[in-house]
Amino acid sequence: MSRQHQFKAREENILAMAEQLLLESGDGDITLDSLADQLDLAKGTLYKHFSSKDELYLRIIIRYEEQLFDINRIDDCPSAGVARMIFQQLFNPQKAMLLNQIEERLAASVTGLNRLFGELYDIRRQRMKRLIDIISAYLKDEHSSLSTRDYLSSIWAMGQGGAGLLNSSFYQRYLGRRDTLRYAFVQQMLELPSHYPAEDEEVMDEDMQELVEQIDTESEEHRNTNY
Repeated sequence: MSRQHQFKAREENILAMAEQLLLESGDGDITLDSLADQLDLAKGTLYKHFSSKDELYLRIIIRYEEQLFDINRIDDCPSAGVARMIFQQLFNPQKAMLLNQIEERLAASVTGLNRLFGELYDIRRQRMKRLIDIISAYLKDEHSSLSTRDYLSSIWAMGQGGAGLLNSSFYQRYLGRRDTLRYAFVQQMLELPSHYPAEDEEVMDEDMQELVEQIDTESEEHRNTNY
């Protein structure tokens, strides 16, 4: 294995272990000393890959966004794509909520990470466009008058709310089986478009292109934003 491949492999191990420690910490923070100890590396070796702990956190978030994008790029039927969108939020609710909290904290308080934030938002915008395509195709298949924007918002609301519920130790005592709840959420979202039948034979999804244009506009704005 070349030095470059060794470097990349070690970096992936660092990111995976750091993510695991974050999830185990419960408070969204770890020390680089504990990370180095778990990996049996010198602390200075970590700085060959990441200039700071904040950069490490942001790289974990980027890695997660890339994983989500790869899942959404699976090219099968639209209904399966919609189901995956919801399952992404519900299968590991602690991870989804924790990384979102860390991202908000970094965006509000950290400077000097413009390039990495730009990379994160570029990947997220690509994923958003893919999600819009999936949703629009599913609404067309269901011959529904529900708009892409409203359906996407409903899916996110269900996913975020469901993640919060599944991640709450208080509610978990009364939920019963978590897997049946997840599938109930997905089934509800798949059935939602049928409650808004289209009257015309040809459904015009007028806000789909508007959403895409909005994403492209925000892409330019983010390039000029300091973090």
